[in-house]
Amino acid sequence: MTTYPAPAAVDLLHGMLRIPSPSYAESELAGYVVDAMRGAGLTARIDAAGNAVGEIRRGPGPTVMLLGHMDTVPGDVPVRRVGDRLYGRGAVDAKGPLATMICAAAASTGFRGRVVVVGAVEEETSLSRGAVEIRRTHEPPDALVIGEPSGCDTVVLGYKGKIDLRYDVRCEATHPSNVVPKASELAARAWTELLDLLGPEASHARFDAPGPTLMSIEGGLTSAGAEFSIRVPPGFDGDGLVAALEKRTAPGTLQVVNAVRACRVGRNDPVARALTVAIRAQGGSPRAKVKTGTSDMNTLAEEWTTPMATYGPGDSGLDHSDHEHIRLPEYLFGIRVLTRALAELDGHFTRQGR
Repeated sequence: MTTYPAPAAVDLLHGMLRIPSPSYAESELAGYVVDAMRGAGLTARIDAAGNAVGEIRRGPGPTVMLLGHMDTVPGDVPVRRVGDRLYGRGAVDAKGPLATMICAAAASTGFRGRVVVVGAVEEETSLSRGAVEIRRTHEPPDALVIGEPSGCDTVVLGYKGKIDLRYDVRCEATHPSNVVPKASELAARAWTELLDLLGPEASHARFDAPGPTLMSIEGGLTSAGAEFSIRVPPGFDGDGLVAALEKRTAPGTLQVVNAVRACRVGRNDPVARALTVAIRAQGGSPRAKVKTGTSDMNTLAEEWTTPMATYGPGDSGLDHSDHEHIRLPEYLFGIRVLTRALAELDGHFTRQGR
């Protein structure tokens, strides 16, 4: 198996970390990523949404898409190397996984088909505009790997979905001592009504239960607003929840800002299986898990029935933290795993006659 040179891989990630790329400001990083892909032998461009899209074709065969995201949450984490750790905003979420994908695509010289690498914009926002653009403009690939920090020995099989709600209410001016409900009180009541509808089992700690978050609440006596986000498990009746909450929150207005369904694949999904085999081949002990957050896997699974799973080096516990860093041996291990996984997928589709 061909391997990507370790010094070049580290330089690539270091360069990506040195370019700030909070959501809606990814253009400089996109240019850098396109140049890096071209230097690694891929043809590359920036699409209409601002995504960095590269591909390499090595003959007739399946198309495998590797999609990570370029944007980060705000905040400065000084870029520095301390021993085997590389610090910087996005080191794990998710420039590390994206750099892993670029290196693996370049190293997969035996892959008999087409590898597409995408650095998506705005994954950290509610609308995931980059992934939506890819879904709109690309045919579903034969296989899809999403780049998020799973840990180098772990495959993520699924994510909860999400419903983002906005509640607004206005009331006539009145004295604070008047017995009629005030706008701020109605906004607070909407949150308690939501909790009541979800029930006592609601939790962010469980994949099979909804998990609510009060994102914001503001206002006064005459006008107020609140934002709620609910992470939801597979099969959850989101429409029913919204309808029930609307009945309980009159006279205000309830708006669904964004909604995406949960997604989950089985352990025998071809992508999950290829990643598992590849981890074991590199001496790791493969594990599988589901996550209570969301990712671009949700967005693409809304319309694509493609075999898919999520993989990437990095400790997700460091996401968005002031101590975000990636261990370089884990990063390099992840490149080898993903390179081997592409070979496994090549073999799978060859056996399937594709």
